[in-house]
Amino acid sequence: MVPTMVNAIAVIIGSLLGLFAKKGISDRFKTILFYAVGLTSLGIGINMTISANNFLIVLGSMAIGGLIGEWLNIEGFLKKMGDTMQEGDFSTGFVMSSILFLVGPLTIIGSINAGLTNDGTLIYTKSLLDGISSTVLASIYGLGVMVSAGSVLVVQGSIVLLASQLSFLTDKMYLNDLVAVGGIMVLGIGLKILEIKDTKVGNFLPALIISPLLVWVVSLWR
Repeated sequence: MVPTMVNAIAVIIGSLLGLFAKKGISDRFKTILFYAVGLTSLGIGINMTISANNFLIVLGSMAIGGLIGEWLNIEGFLKKMGDTMQEGDFSTGFVMSSILFLVGPLTIIGSINAGLTNDGTLIYTKSLLDGISSTVLASIYGLGVMVSAGSVLVVQGSIVLLASQLSFLTDKMYLNDLVAVGGIMVLGIGLKILEIKDTKVGNFLPALIISPLLVWVVSLWR
């Protein structure tokens, strides 16, 4: 668990730096940072999405996950948290950071490798990248980015502890579609940041659980 704790601490430190920097950034420069993050999100989302093995599984995961998230009103819950903390962009910051920090080959393979072999090299590398990313994101979205450190600790830590049971996720059959689902969500975040469309990305979070389940069900019929 040490690499995961280091990763969570890196996100917190990066977020603190971003929160501190946020106070000294004028609205004009904040706007250009919004555009930079929004456009980059579109690029990252496209890059993640093209890895999909089966877009029908991606669509099914998004549809089922979205319905579950809408029923649970995850986005509404996150917005209430943001209102409580007086952070209007809490939801976007939390969801975007959580997806970027947790949905990717480096996270899954690194966590499972750490759990099975005690080698945290990949997670330490990821910690540096997440620390830098959290500084930029927190300078725009504030506390939501810092709170995502909790997601890193819980989700990534769970993968480490359950590495022997979750090692199947490193198989490209599962990994590629899971990453693609995350990519679609990052695209949605990009559209929201650029104020093109508010896609309520938080409600699609259950899709990340549905994706490997659908892949497994489909594999039974092969």
